[in-house]
Amino acid sequence: MPTPPLMDVAHIIRNASANTALAAPSGFSPKPDIITPHYKLSADRFFALVQAVAMRQPRTYQAAVYTDQRQVHYVVRSALFNFPDLVMVQVRPEAQDTSDLILYSRSVYGRGDLGVNRQRVETWLGAIDKKLPPSSER
Repeated sequence: MPTPPLMDVAHIIRNASANTALAAPSGFSPKPDIITPHYKLSADRFFALVQAVAMRQPRTYQAAVYTDQRQVHYVVRSALFNFPDLVMVQVRPEAQDTSDLILYSRSVYGRGDLGVNRQRVETWLGAIDKKLPPSSER
């Protein structure tokens, strides 16, 4: 599988098939399936936390990282057929010591995903929440 290029999150174009899930802050375009909060952590610290959480997910492999932009891409293989799904994560700085998160999961093959991508996004967001230090409660 080729290395995923840096994604311009301001221009995400979702296909018409039901095999993607997008989590992003309120007001993001395209409209997210799940609204992410503002996180009370610096962008660099939050990016490191998100990467650590992602690498603990089953069958998840880092495909590309763009540290300066705080964007990372993962390939997640399905348990049964070993199909690849792609996940892009970007942490953006907000105010001082506050960040937001964009998490975009999509299937490579097929037109439907039986809700797998949305479930993955929800699982990753839950795991991120559990790793947040107490001082960063939203």
